[in-house]
Amino acid sequence: MQQKLRILLVEDEDHLLDAIKLNLELEGYKVHAVKDGKTALKIFKEERFNLIILDVMLPEMDGFQVCETIRLENTEVPILFLTAKNTSEDRVMGLKKGADDYLVKPFNLEELILRVGILVKRSMKSDDLKELNSYKIGDKTIYFNSFELKQDDGVIVPLTKKETMLLKLLIERKNEAVSREQILETVWNYDVYPSTRTIDNFILTFRKYFEPDQKNPVYFHSIRGVGYKFTDIHS
Repeated sequence: MQQKLRILLVEDEDHLLDAIKLNLELEGYKVHAVKDGKTALKIFKEERFNLIILDVMLPEMDGFQVCETIRLENTEVPILFLTAKNTSEDRVMGLKKGADDYLVKPFNLEELILRVGILVKRSMKSDDLKELNSYKIGDKTIYFNSFELKQDDGVIVPLTKKETMLLKLLIERKNEAVSREQILETVWNYDVYPSTRTIDNFILTFRKYFEPDQKNPVYFHSIRGVGYKFTDIHS
């Protein structure tokens, strides 16, 4: 019997909490519902979830703080923000804190279910990718375990540990924006604080490795005010 996918739902409005929980359970998900951020963090540390649905406006500890705390421990679990504020500033803030998607209240429950399905599916693909030791971009293959890049003509280019780690992170989150905070936590582990220019230089190096035209990149992108993205043009 296939195990149900688990969702942590954090919403302080009772009627909305109940409606979302019921509809997700009807779709076959196992839902753990809580009403505040502190309880959510406690539950998150004790159990494993495939997705977190997180209201922004929560008592005591808001959704942005909860998301930021979760991302210090886990950069991979998808997070969907729910908010009553429909402003670009809030959306950018959510992405900077590590959210994967954003849904503005009031919303259609069918749209929520669709977004949940997409995020969970993407997360499961990412889990599968982690089992791979290599990844091919164009005519070059990255070998994560040996820290090298091999061209189809046999030429091998050595990669630094941080180049390999950043490539792996961006590829695991392919077609998504990855925030600078997530990169700091995963690649640099907050031991040092590289400037945005430092990370930009890594992206420029990746363009030299992989892009047919460095001035018009198709794989590696810097997204101003948000972060960085690897685009898999073949997916």
